[in-house]
Amino acid sequence: MSISKFATGSMEEVLAQLSAGLQPAAELTISRLPDVLRARGRSRSAHYDDIKKKLFTTPVSIGARAVGWPAREVAILNAARIAGKTDDEISALVVKLIAARKARAWGRGHD
Repeated sequence: MSISKFATGSMEEVLAQLSAGLQPAAELTISRLPDVLRARGRSRSAHYDDIKKKLFTTPVSIGARAVGWPAREVAILNAARIAGKTDDEISALVVKLIAARKARAWGRGHD
C-alpha cells in the first residue's frame, strides 16, 4: 500500500484505508514505550509532549504499573505523519482513534 495516496484523502479515508491494510495481529498487539519511541523516531519527552498536545494517543493500561499503545494506532499515526498530514489533521485523527478504541471496548463495533 502506497503512503502517497493518503496525502490527498480525507482523514476518514486515511483511517479506513490504513485500517484495512494492517495485519490482523496489529489489531491486538500492544507496543511498549521503547518500541513506540523507536517506531516514531521521537524522544520520550517529545512523545509525551505530543500526547499532551493531542498529537498522539494516550496509553492503555496493561498492568498495575505498565502501559502501552495499540500497534494499530502507532502505525496509523506514523502513516498519517509520513503522508504529510498537518498537526490539526493529526489531532483530529487522534480523537477518532480514541473514540474507536472506546467503541471497540464497549462492543459497539469498529470506527
